[in-house]
Amino acid sequence: MKPSLPTLWQEIGDLPHSISYVNVGQWRTRVLSVGTGEDTIVLLAGTSGHIEAFTHNIRALAQTHRVVAYDYPGHGFSTLAESDLEIPDYEEHLLGLLDALKLERVHLCGESLGGWIALKFAQSHASRVKTLILSAPGGRIVGQPAMSKGRSVTRDAVDNPTFENVKARLQVVIHAADLITDELVRMRQAVYSRPGFARSVEHILALQNPEIRFRNRVTEADYAAVTVPTLLVWTDHEPSGGVETGERLASMLHDGELLTIPNAAHWPQWEDPQSFNDRAVDFLARKG
Repeated sequence: MKPSLPTLWQEIGDLPHSISYVNVGQWRTRVLSVGTGEDTIVLLAGTSGHIEAFTHNIRALAQTHRVVAYDYPGHGFSTLAESDLEIPDYEEHLLGLLDALKLERVHLCGESLGGWIALKFAQSHASRVKTLILSAPGGRIVGQPAMSKGRSVTRDAVDNPTFENVKARLQVVIHAADLITDELVRMRQAVYSRPGFARSVEHILALQNPEIRFRNRVTEADYAAVTVPTLLVWTDHEPSGGVETGERLASMLHDGELLTIPNAAHWPQWEDPQSFNDRAVDFLARKG
C-alpha cells in the first residue's frame, strides 16, 4: 500500500513562513523561509531540483532553526540560465543570497548537487559556514554509465514532461517508487514545462560533461579540507558508490559523522525523513 506522505503546505501551513523572490545579481531567486530560530539552516537541492525536495524535513528543522530553501540559478522558478553553470557560479550566487538576506554565518544542508556546492563553499567561504549536512553529496568522478543514465532520463523528462517521464526521472534518485508523491511529480512537471527550461537544463547539465566535471570535481582531499563539523548521510543504494564509499568519505572528515540509511538511493532526506530529521536535529544541537 502506498504510504501517506504530507504535502509541503501540510508541513509548513501552521508555521511562520514566506515565499519571496530575491534579486541576486542577474538572478531572480525563489526563496522559502520557515521558522524564527536565531540560527539559520540553508537547504540546497540537487541537479534540476527545487525547494520541494525538502518537503519532509523543513518542519523538523524549523523547530529550532530558521530554515531557508531556494531555487538555484537555472532551476525551479528562479531565472533560467543562458550559459553553462559551474560550481563557482553556484557559490557566487549563494554568497550573494546570504548577503541579500543578511545572514552572516549559517548551517548548510545540501543534497546531491547541493552537497557538492556546500563542500566547496565551506572551503572558499569558511567564515560563513557553521556546520554541514551532506545528503548523498555529488561531485566525485564516477563511472560514465551512471552519469549517462541520469542525463538521459532528465533530458527525456524535460523534452516531454508527462507525468510518467517526470516520475521516471525521480525514480533515478528515489529507490522505492511508492515514495514518489503526486505532488512532487506535479511540481516538477510545472518546472520542466516552463518556457525556456529545456534550454536552461542543458546549461545545468554542463557539470555532466567529463571535462567540465573534472575541473569542478570533489576529491577526498576536499573532504579532508573541511574544518567545520559535518554530518554525511549515505545510503545502501547510492548510485555513486556503496556503503563502503560513504564510510571512506566520512573517515576523511576532520570532525565528521556518518548516518547510513538503508533501503534508500539518492534522496535519503526524502526516503527516510524520520531517521534523517532525528539525526540532523541531534547533530545541530550538539555541533551547532
